[in-house]
Amino acid sequence: MDLTPFLCSLEGTTLDQLLMSVAIHGKVAIAMKGRFLLRSVCESFHDRSQIGCAVTDESTCLAYLTKEPYELLICTDYLERGNGFELARKAREAQGNLKVVVLALGDVIPAQYVDAPWLEAVVAEADFIGDQRPLQAAVMAVMGHHCYRSPSLRSGTLPYLSCPRLTKREYEVLDLLASGLTDKEIAEQLVVSEETARTYTKRLLKTLDVNNRLQAVLKGMRCGMVRL
Repeated sequence: MDLTPFLCSLEGTTLDQLLMSVAIHGKVAIAMKGRFLLRSVCESFHDRSQIGCAVTDESTCLAYLTKEPYELLICTDYLERGNGFELARKAREAQGNLKVVVLALGDVIPAQYVDAPWLEAVVAEADFIGDQRPLQAAVMAVMGHHCYRSPSLRSGTLPYLSCPRLTKREYEVLDLLASGLTDKEIAEQLVVSEETARTYTKRLLKTLDVNNRLQAVLKGMRCGMVRL
């Protein structure tokens, strides 16, 4: 999936403006597993003209990186096609000054990449759910020419995860969020007003004890409630 041509049509941020304060001056490439993750990260950028590539697979991302210089690559370890760690390696080979941040949905760095000099920043999915803002910290670190590993990767211990019981409606909303739908699209699916759909989403976030939609979907995945 290539979302790049449609970036101007995206709505407001779903990450509570996580990346807006970070000083990024060049082009950004984003490669995420699935439409929801891709939209979520793209919408966290105030100036979406910075995003030159927004895709869900390795080969399309590499094709963009061969066309012009990029300053930052943000990708997940799992992609719809390809591997995020391999994407990071190949991207750095193509552009030596590229900064790289990997969001590890598997919460681990494979042994063959642990000491790789090109792997500057890795954020575990588990730490993202805890609202420690590790993605922002990782981006700020690499832009300052530093390395970063989120807390659970440094300690080797995953944070405690509490999985609440959801209502039938909350399950429905979580499934729709994971599909990448907006409040308007959720309202159409559930045949309710857009305001009611927003209320449903807020209730879901409260039940899951998270602060934004991305955290909700990631926690839902870890608790076995939803799949991307």
